[in-house]
Amino acid sequence: MSARGRSGATPPHGADPADPAGPADPVEQHVSALSAVLRGADRDKARLLDELREGLLDAAADLAPEHPSSKDAAREAVRQFGGVAELAPDFQRELTVAQARRTSRRILLLVPLLLSCWYALAAAAPPAAQGLPVPAQILLAHLGGAAAAAALAAAAFLAATGRTARRMAVPDRLPVMVGWAGTTAAVALALGALTLGVAALLAAAWPLCLLAGAVALACHAQIAASARACRRCARLPAAA
Repeated sequence: MSARGRSGATPPHGADPADPAGPADPVEQHVSALSAVLRGADRDKARLLDELREGLLDAAADLAPEHPSSKDAAREAVRQFGGVAELAPDFQRELTVAQARRTSRRILLLVPLLLSCWYALAAAAPPAAQGLPVPAQILLAHLGGAAAAAALAAAAFLAATGRTARRMAVPDRLPVMVGWAGTTAAVALALGALTLGVAALLAAAWPLCLLAGAVALACHAQIAASARACRRCARLPAAA
């Protein structure tokens, strides 16, 4: 086929070559390029990108009378909104705060639950309570204190970034602190699970020890994954 035949191929029936919804849509290209550099929860990321897309489409519609094609209007809208390098830091900052709040909520939900299990184990009626080795009780108390401190840090972050503080800028280091607080809690829970596993070999209340250890491992997995995502998000704004 000649070059003329290839370049002059008839577009699919119903397709508008100037339609910005086509494969070379500047708006979708811009949104996709921004999506590729952002990190965060899928739901939060999709919400931000949908808002950007709607804003670009509205701007392109307003600019349409001044441009010969809808694609030209879309390109101008993209230019006015700013490039990926300009938009990414603010978008990533919002995603990072959202992830840090999600991590904080997870810590506040799971840590008290686990500490309640540990307290119930320590306060079990004799002879089960006497069967839990004293060194294990002391170690669990220290680990519980570390997890409780992380929960307090999470509560403080939620208070600092709640509705009453929306007009205040969130310091860049706060999400990082939440990420490390979550990691601290996750490590404490993992060590607690290990302690309970060892104690189960010696304690008369070994079924309770194993159950509490299993709960600790489950909580550890949830908090560790969220804290890791939080730290990964928090590193991106500085590099953007």
